[in-house]
Amino acid sequence: MRIVIAEDSVLLRAGLIRLLADSGEDVIAAVGDAAQLVEAVEWHAPDLAIVDVRMPPTFADEGVRAAIEVRRRWPGVGILVLSQYVEERYATDLLTGDNGKLGYLLKDRVADVGDFVEAVRRVGDGDTVLDPEVVAQLLARSRRRDPLDRLTAREREVLQLMAEGRTNSAIAHHLVVSDGAVEKHVRGIFAKLDLAPTDHDHRRVLAVLQWLGAP
Repeated sequence: MRIVIAEDSVLLRAGLIRLLADSGEDVIAAVGDAAQLVEAVEWHAPDLAIVDVRMPPTFADEGVRAAIEVRRRWPGVGILVLSQYVEERYATDLLTGDNGKLGYLLKDRVADVGDFVEAVRRVGDGDTVLDPEVVAQLLARSRRRDPLDRLTAREREVLQLMAEGRTNSAIAHHLVVSDGAVEKHVRGIFAKLDLAPTDHDHRRVLAVLQWLGAP
């Protein structure tokens, strides 16, 4: 299998090259930053890219963003993310789609060389290989997803108009529906945003604050 490695740590990069070569794989390029990764994939057309998440210049998320670009431009290239961290947003982006050839392993949890080489080969063969900790964190992220995601398209329209300061009657007139229909949507919004009636809080204001604070 023809492999490109993107890892800014010189020692780890050298170790991966040696390990994979000893296992019979062909490391055709090893680079130290995200831009070089994209160039190497374009130039060499590898079967697999092994990518660190945090790379120069900012050591934030350059590596995984480059991996997403590689996956978009060259979907036949397998991606194995090897990182100390779970970048939840980008891991989800990588997992979008059904063409497989994806792995996400945490460096500190790779305890066996044989298991690592097997994971490399499985990704190259088209499988998806995920560290259980990655799966756990992604599931936790999905459970704390923005409650606004629960709203229907119509409820989002109503909430947006509420945020503009419109009354239920004004919303009904704008949407060309009855006042009762708007009231039903408003009750649905309160329920889905977990805004139970109280003597102290104004649910309409709280709902609008959630809308205005959404990313």
